[in-house]
Amino acid sequence: MLDKLFSSQAVAEALRIIQNEFPLAVWETFYVTVISTAIAIVIGLPLGVMLVVGEKNGVLPLPKWLMHVLNVVINLLRSVPFLILMIMLIPFTRLIVGTSVGTVASIVPLVIAAFPFVARLAESSLRELNPNIIETAQSMGASPMQIIVRVMIPESIPSLLSNATISITTILGYSAMSGICGGGGLGKIAINYGYYRYKYLVMLLAVILLIILVQIFQSVGTRLATKADKRLKN
Repeated sequence: MLDKLFSSQAVAEALRIIQNEFPLAVWETFYVTVISTAIAIVIGLPLGVMLVVGEKNGVLPLPKWLMHVLNVVINLLRSVPFLILMIMLIPFTRLIVGTSVGTVASIVPLVIAAFPFVARLAESSLRELNPNIIETAQSMGASPMQIIVRVMIPESIPSLLSNATISITTILGYSAMSGICGGGGLGKIAINYGYYRYKYLVMLLAVILLIILVQIFQSVGTRLATKADKRLKN
């Protein structure tokens, strides 16, 4: 097995694929991951805020039926496996971007799969906030929106950054799986060469690059969260 994996022919072919296809695949994976994470945060963060502030005893109580609908929708989307969700969303993806295959098309299911996850992580971060801080802001006459924008979110930034790091690494994993249904990037290379053509060395190299990307995102996210944590500056 190892002899075939590292044979001169396998190594030569792997080097050719690395030179011709890997640079674009790495860029596609990075691009899709960052764009999908950004859009998921834009959608998921407000939903996470609503889940906390909209409760009965929250700073901005919302109708009970609306909170119930939000929780049900988020839980339903989170419970569907990504590959199944991506297949279910093929008509919607085609409606949005005009096609259901390719790098850009994979962003749509990635965002739909990720924003409920982001919403729950944002909710978790906001619930960690000391309630005394909110009570102090209320006693000073701050409006609900001022409390949300100037108190809750800024005070939760370290935790939000940590959870954003979890989100981006999770979406990176999803982006690799999207190669099964026509998505681009390293996942496509790993599946096309490793699964369909039995070029296991190419698949191994693609996996190693995915691991490196995860480590880069994790290191950057952890460093940003550490710098934003006021407790570590005192």
